[in-house]
Amino acid sequence: MSELSHLRCVACRGDEPRLKEDEIVKLKPEVPEWQVIEDGEIKKLERNFKFKNFKQALAFTDQVGGIAEEEDHHPLIQTEWGKVKVMWWTHKIRGLHRNDFIMAAKTDALYAQATAA
Repeated sequence: MSELSHLRCVACRGDEPRLKEDEIVKLKPEVPEWQVIEDGEIKKLERNFKFKNFKQALAFTDQVGGIAEEEDHHPLIQTEWGKVKVMWWTHKIRGLHRNDFIMAAKTDALYAQATAA
């Protein structure tokens, strides 16, 4: 499990810089299953999670929502039968921040717990 999953998000005022490409490359191995995508001109982290049914997907969605509330950092979540897509980015800076990698690692930890049961 990534060390990032044990960190807390820092409050983002909106004047923090977006991560530079070399910073993204350095953090990416901590969350290897995530893809860095560009949506318009906004870089985001995206990952699809698979489940046996809708009930498990919905429970995972709720867990991701719980950590989002705890950290006051919120993703886009798309829940379907047997799968959940999660996208993290920092809305205020319109791109990636270290917080997004922290939350991706926390999401991975939730998935590991959900699929181990």
